[in-house]
Amino acid sequence: MPRSKVLTFILLAILVVLAATPFLFSGSQPLSTAAKICVFIVLVASYDLLLGYTGIVSFAHTMFFGIGGYGIAIALERLGPTWTSVAIGLAAALVLSAVLAVAIGLLSLRVRAIFFSMITLAVASAMAVLASQLSGITGGEDGLSFQLPNELRPAFRLLSEPILGVAINGRLIAFYMLFFVALLMFLLLLRIVNSPFGRVLQAIRENEFRAEALGYRVVAYRTTASVISALIATVAGALMALWLRYNGPDTTLSFSIMIDILLMVVIGGMGTMYGSVIGASLFVLAQSYLQVLMEAGSKALAGVPVLPNLIHPDRWLLWLGALFVISVYAFPGGIVGRLRQAEQ
Repeated sequence: MPRSKVLTFILLAILVVLAATPFLFSGSQPLSTAAKICVFIVLVASYDLLLGYTGIVSFAHTMFFGIGGYGIAIALERLGPTWTSVAIGLAAALVLSAVLAVAIGLLSLRVRAIFFSMITLAVASAMAVLASQLSGITGGEDGLSFQLPNELRPAFRLLSEPILGVAINGRLIAFYMLFFVALLMFLLLLRIVNSPFGRVLQAIRENEFRAEALGYRVVAYRTTASVISALIATVAGALMALWLRYNGPDTTLSFSIMIDILLMVVIGGMGTMYGSVIGASLFVLAQSYLQVLMEAGSKALAGVPVLPNLIHPDRWLLWLGALFVISVYAFPGGIVGRLRQAEQ
């Protein structure tokens, strides 16, 4: 359980708003923002299993995210827009991710601290270069655009009449498919970290040598955690590709996405799992709407010296960085950690 009444309320509010977004907000941007939040909740939660619960600092997480995206993109582009293609693409991506996660685990998890992180960074960089160079398969720097199965296309109509003013079309079906898969993946991760397996991972994080002395095979547990995390990140990448109807190196394999994931984990709270929900929601909302808010503020302060230039929308990245520096300073244990501490 969240162990905080305020945290419980925030989590339920996020769940309700995400579920009701198509009916609460008009236009395509709110729906796209909600879909992106759902994807990143899953992606960040899967990384929290590694970093927060097992103490593994890996920079290869976006590689698995990209494998999921490319698995769907290549299958739908080559085999045609059918559900069979989706299943084949996802299955192939999951198998490849599992093999790579096991290989990295067996070869590298015995390596300590920064050396393991550097190995994962090298592997992720190699995968990004391959995706850019193998243009015949991956589309190179341009990526791949593809058609979705008929039921997920905007032109598809499940019902002839709208409900509460919202057309029940393929885009809405795609959103709710993404929403419920993301919810299922998050609940699965939550169950894993609260199982005996999850307790062993936390013991390994706190004192690896003591856990090994107690008889636990540390490498086996860490490798298993890496595989689970990689598989769920792969599902997140597949969801992102299905939503965007496109996948490319900058969409899923960019190192900047890895930095964003780290920020979301730290801001929400490492080793809490619930922190991924709050961290992803805040970060994606800031990315989507901070520039718009700054533009409105700059226009409102047009007659005031200095301030309009200071909050000019072109400087949104500067203010985004400043906001997250302040949040990390104000909440060293993450937002979830601070909320739990406040109610103790």
